[in-house]
Amino acid sequence: MKDLPYLRLVIAHVLLGILIYALPALSVAFGLLIFMVGIVWVFRNSNANEEALLVCAYLVGSEVFLRMTKGTVNHEFTKYSIMILLALGMYFKGFSKNAVAYGLFFILLLPGIVLGMIEVSEEERFRQIMMFNLSGPLSLIIASIYCYSRKISFAKLQEVLLWAGLPIVSCATYLVLYTPDLKEVLINTGSNFATSGGFGPNQVATILGFGMFVFFSRLLLASPTKLQLLVNSLLVVFLTYRGLLTFSRGGVITGFFMIALLVGVVYLQGNSNARFKMTFLLGGFAGALFLVWLYTSLVTSGLIDKRYANQDAQGREKQSLLSGREGISITEIELFLENPFFGGGVGSGTVYRKAKFDLVMASHNEITRMLGEHGLLGILGLLILLFTPLLLYLDNKYHYFILCFMAFWFLTLNHAAMRTAAPSFIYALSLLKVGMHEKTFVFRKRIIPARH
Repeated sequence: MKDLPYLRLVIAHVLLGILIYALPALSVAFGLLIFMVGIVWVFRNSNANEEALLVCAYLVGSEVFLRMTKGTVNHEFTKYSIMILLALGMYFKGFSKNAVAYGLFFILLLPGIVLGMIEVSEEERFRQIMMFNLSGPLSLIIASIYCYSRKISFAKLQEVLLWAGLPIVSCATYLVLYTPDLKEVLINTGSNFATSGGFGPNQVATILGFGMFVFFSRLLLASPTKLQLLVNSLLVVFLTYRGLLTFSRGGVITGFFMIALLVGVVYLQGNSNARFKMTFLLGGFAGALFLVWLYTSLVTSGLIDKRYANQDAQGREKQSLLSGREGISITEIELFLENPFFGGGVGSGTVYRKAKFDLVMASHNEITRMLGEHGLLGILGLLILLFTPLLLYLDNKYHYFILCFMAFWFLTLNHAAMRTAAPSFIYALSLLKVGMHEKTFVFRKRIIPARH
């Protein structure tokens, strides 16, 4: 009986992907429904059980799916929704007064905002450019203040991840139905829109990579029955396959890196019996992924092998390792050198590239964007973001996911900037104060012993 609710959730989200493919107009209603029902739910329960966090996780998992199906009323809908929901959650349950680091981070952004208003205001896309670059940092600030030292059980944190993971299943299901015959669309080794729902492959691969981690974490730590073990294994394999088919490497590599970190943390925390069982589990998992790679190589006629070897369809090595993103980062470094202290101002990178190359190109790298648009203050802000969770970790040993979350945030910033709400929200989860109130299992055996 304990399998039935979980199976229903997974099947319901598979059906959701099919339904929205069949009736695309439902996507807008679905997006609005998440937000409106979430608001009502938080109000009715006064956020007593972290309803705001759960709804925001669901929105983060849904964002790419909603965007690819044109289900958002605004491009930054998810980020705005998260800020509203978490602000409401703080109204009911407060927040830690010690979250001053994120107030300081906001203050460090202000000179760049003022400069942007002065320097970029002549640009006809001024408001769009400003909000495109600010919505990510602002949602990160709100989410971080909400999560800072907020007490939560490990089981609740796993529930938050599940809420983020379920709509990713819907997204992957939609991709299966949307993708035409692979032989017709796989003609080179570039990122492929046809296998990514007609949407940006980089963002699709990013959320699929995160989904790989979500269901691997459940495979390892939250599969109390053999059936759930099987379901979670199949979901990891399915999301990995769809991630590979996007031909966008960043998100998939990030997902695997998160999985590797989790394995390392759990292995170090477990006893010898748990390590043996985990080794057995990982052996089977590695074999399954090897078969996935072989199958993907077969259906792509070897193009996936060339993609990850940084080769073109003829097997020649590509000049650019990062699909041309290096050039964008170089312009942001140049902008920093011209304005080292305050930077060029928010949005100045886009305007700078337009003036220099007559091309409108947004940044793919939040690190170099912060450098170019905020100068040394941006570097200081990034250092605050980097070290604050690590300092909290010294007294937060039950937070087994913290390094995984930080890896997702940092690696995603380097290849997809903050185009989606995911890096901001997942980063904030690293600030939670996690307590171990329930046992976690692998093959019905405890893998991480409770501490007393």
